[in-house]
Amino acid sequence: MSGATVVEFLAYWKNEGESYARRGDYEWMAAQVPGQRVLEIGCGLGFGTQALVGRGLAVLAIDTLPECLAATRERLGDADNGVTFIQADIAALAAEQQAAIAIFAPDTVVCWLIGAPADTTGAAAGDGGKAVVAYREAVHRQVAELAAALPSVRWLHLVDRTAIPWQAKDIGRDTLVNYHLGKTLRDLPFSAQRGNALYRKLEGSVLEMAQLRRAYPSLKGVVPTLASLMAERKN
Repeated sequence: MSGATVVEFLAYWKNEGESYARRGDYEWMAAQVPGQRVLEIGCGLGFGTQALVGRGLAVLAIDTLPECLAATRERLGDADNGVTFIQADIAALAAEQQAAIAIFAPDTVVCWLIGAPADTTGAAAGDGGKAVVAYREAVHRQVAELAAALPSVRWLHLVDRTAIPWQAKDIGRDTLVNYHLGKTLRDLPFSAQRGNALYRKLEGSVLEMAQLRRAYPSLKGVVPTLASLMAERKN
């Protein structure tokens, strides 16, 4: 789990985020983003925000935790001129927050590497990750519904961690598209194509890989990956 409390969650993601940043994972995600104005749902500790700003994009960053917004501001330092911050739960946006998002007029919405303390997700050591999966599905749906309600939005970019047999990644791309079409994007005005479904290997530790093999004993060659899908508004 990524931490039971906010303090543990922040410590976990500081370590994870620094590892991703060193490998260029955030730059890989940011390089896929079209448009110029990005609504970032769940900025976390600001690693993704930093990568978006590094591309010269205007960013409106939203997070439920004030600690995350503070950490993002600190990470950006003097480079935060193009970033606006809102502390909010996208499932319960106030009227003034909805108005601020509409005025910002994002052309792309991104939601990368969803995470929250266990007291938010309901995760427990023995639940096999079911609570986190349910939380992720709910947030992805809320993000997609928000994107659909904003006429300025043309693209929705979702990235999360998973594990796949690397030799079957091409089949996995179809699985990723069908999953989001059936759940995240169901009955919403977005389409998703196989060519916009990408995987990127994550370099895990020996201990992490051993835990992964135990969790997926029937899968040979399973590796942790980033799963990226860019959806586009239908004409």
